[in-house]
Amino acid sequence: MRTAIAWEASPQHHKILVEDEPLQTMDRYRQDRSDKTEAGGILLGYRKGQHLHIVQVTVPQLTDRRRRFRFDRSTHHQQIALEQWHVSEKTMDYLGEWHAHPEINPSPSGVDINEWVKITNRLTKPMAFMILGLTGTIWLGLSVNNALIKCSPTTTEGT
Repeated sequence: MRTAIAWEASPQHHKILVEDEPLQTMDRYRQDRSDKTEAGGILLGYRKGQHLHIVQVTVPQLTDRRRRFRFDRSTHHQQIALEQWHVSEKTMDYLGEWHAHPEINPSPSGVDINEWVKITNRLTKPMAFMILGLTGTIWLGLSVNNALIKCSPTTTEGT
């Protein structure tokens, strides 16, 4: 069972805390078999100054397009985020996106980077982007001022 992981984006020293529940939820969608398609969703949580606290993720929806090497998120994820924003009295925020890759050591594809650039061009706040590898390895990047910074874990993850 995974426990929370803290990450840091240097040199800006932004910190990202991902709680255990979202990590465990994402783990259910690892592409650890050849018949599993890419899965993904959005990251929800709180902004605390320049830091992000991820407490929830959306899971694949029936309206998503899922293939072995592609994931297209449907607008239903946005509806879920909006509902959470209202339920939390407008404190829970859209913090970024996550998806799975069929790689041991995941890294962003050109398609990933192009999609993230579109998001960061619309939003001025730091945004997190996570890719979950087939063994549970995580790549985490943070966009700050239109630059994508690869983050490093500052805590040991539990498995």
